[in-house]
Amino acid sequence: MPDGPGAAGLDQETGVLGELSLARSSIDRAAHHRADTEWVAAAWADEASRVLVLDHGQALVNFTDGAAELELVPPGQAPEGVWFLLGVDDAGVAYFGVDGPRGGLGAGRLPGPGSAPAVPPEPGIRPAGLRQAGPLLGDRDAGLLTEAVALANWHATHTHCPRCGAVTEPILAGHARRCPVDDSEHFPRVDPAVIMLITDDNDRCLLAHNRTWPAGRVSILAGFVEPGESLERAVSREVGEETGLRVSGLHYVGSQPWPMPRSLMPASWPAPAGRRRSSWTGRRSPRRGGSPVRSC
Repeated sequence: MPDGPGAAGLDQETGVLGELSLARSSIDRAAHHRADTEWVAAAWADEASRVLVLDHGQALVNFTDGAAELELVPPGQAPEGVWFLLGVDDAGVAYFGVDGPRGGLGAGRLPGPGSAPAVPPEPGIRPAGLRQAGPLLGDRDAGLLTEAVALANWHATHTHCPRCGAVTEPILAGHARRCPVDDSEHFPRVDPAVIMLITDDNDRCLLAHNRTWPAGRVSILAGFVEPGESLERAVSREVGEETGLRVSGLHYVGSQPWPMPRSLMPASWPAPAGRRRSSWTGRRSPRRGGSPVRSC
């Protein structure tokens, strides 16, 4: 049985977060096996191997009281589709992912952020995505689903060579694609997106509300890293663009993959320049930029 769900906490001595829901894993990704076609073929032929089947970025999940577990199948029961090696556990069991046919699991369109009800899911087996199942899965299954969704998203959107337009072919056990015309190789993309918590000396945090969101929904600040930009510069720019604040004293606290579709989110805890945060009053922001902002 896979281990239970984990929760991240801030280490009071180091100031670094523990492993976040989608940053957990307990298997070896086995990169040294990806180019070994004989080993990969033997692992796929082994009925002891397990396959995670995806449909619209969702997998079959068995929800129980306060926890969840992926429903995995042997290779002989896996559908046709783009497949990829996910890794090997300590017992030598190989795990694969398959992006199966749309509707094969009965999955509909993934719910958007914030649209799922904030209540525990009903017990039972049904398709679910990372937002719904990720925090409830154990370390093994959280890692498998996160990696599988990331690879499936990349394969679905990078089917052709960016140089000549030819259809590319999966190689390296699904961790790259090769163009048969110009022999160029292409690897999965990861788009960094910073996320940051800004607090004042009274332990209030700064929250933003996007005008397109429903009333009452707020979030800490986040944004994509632009080309040629460092993480530190991205934090400073995004905070300035969204709130008008200047920040300094950036403190890194952890990171989490966010494959929706292909982000990696390093988290930081910056301080406003000059530590003027303690002058905030009420629930309104010091100055609003692109989005309404509130302190809490």
